[in-house]
Amino acid sequence: MEELSVATKNFSDKNLIGEGKFGEVYKGLLQDGMIVAIKKRRGIASQEFVDEVRYLSSIHHRNLVTLLGYCQENNLQFLIYEYVPNGSVSSHLYGANQQSREKLEFKHRLSIAQGAAKGLAHLHSLSPRLVHKDFKTANVLVDENFIAKVADAGLRNFLGRVEIAGPSSLVAVDEIFLAPEVREFRRFSEKSDVYSFGVFLLELLSGKEATESASLDSSYNLVEWVQNNEDHGMMSNIIDERLGSTFTAEGMEEFIKLIIRCLESSSERRPAMSYVVMELDRILEKEVNLTTIMGEGTPTVTLGSQLFRPTTT
Repeated sequence: MEELSVATKNFSDKNLIGEGKFGEVYKGLLQDGMIVAIKKRRGIASQEFVDEVRYLSSIHHRNLVTLLGYCQENNLQFLIYEYVPNGSVSSHLYGANQQSREKLEFKHRLSIAQGAAKGLAHLHSLSPRLVHKDFKTANVLVDENFIAKVADAGLRNFLGRVEIAGPSSLVAVDEIFLAPEVREFRRFSEKSDVYSFGVFLLELLSGKEATESASLDSSYNLVEWVQNNEDHGMMSNIIDERLGSTFTAEGMEEFIKLIIRCLESSSERRPAMSYVVMELDRILEKEVNLTTIMGEGTPTVTLGSQLFRPTTT
C-alpha cells in the first residue's frame, strides 16, 4: 500500500482518472517506471479476492487490459492494471471532452471493433470459459496506436451479486448493454456478451449512446429501434454523420447485418464471438482494399454517401 500511495502521490485528486463499479481509478507511476491504473475500494481482505486476481492476472492477450496485481490492506482492496493512454472508445465517440476525430473513419471503427471482438473471443475460448458480464463501450480502451483493449473482464466476480433493475421505460446507461435474459433472469453467458457487443457496435455505427432516441419523432432508444426495424435500409438514418463518405455501401450493409444478428432477443440466434471476429476481419479487409485503391471517378464502388441519401420529408 505504501508503494501505491507513493505511485499516486497519496491518492491525489490530480491522479484520479475515473470512477467505476469497483471504485475510484488512479493513474500511478511505480518505482520501476511503469505507469499503471489503480482501482481502489473499501473491502475486507479475503482469500477469494486473491484467488480471483491470480486467475485473472494469468490471462494475457493483445486485446485485453492486463491485470498486473493486487493489494489488500487497512480494509482497502486495490487492483493494479496496465495503463492504456488513449482512454475509452466512448470518450472518442461522444464523451464530454471528445477526443480528436481523425481516428473515427469507418475503417478505424471497424479495426477497434475487430480488436475488441478478439479480446472477448479469447475470454470465451479459455477453459473454464470466462464471461465478461460487463462489456460496454466505456470498457473498450484504445492505446497510443488505437489498438482496442477490453477492460474489466471478470470484474463482476469481485462485486458479488449485483442487483439489476427490472424493465422500465428509462434504461440506465449501463443497463442497455445487458441482454434480455440477464435483465429478466440474471442469466449471463457468452451469448449475453455477444448482445453487449452488438450494442457497442451500434454505438460505433451511430456515434451516440445507445440510450438516446433514434430520432426526434421516436420514443425508441437506438437498440429498440434496431430491433423493431425490419428494413435494413432505414438503418442508414442512424449512421454517424461524421463518417461522411469514408465507407462503401457494401461494407456498411454487412456491418449493419452483423449488429442486427448480435442484438437478437433470443440468445440461441446470436452468433458466437468467434464468428463475429471472422465477419469483422472479412468486412475490414474488404473495406480497406476497396477504399484504399479507389481513386477519383472510380466507378466500381458505390460510396456510402451515394447509397444512403438522407430521406426527404
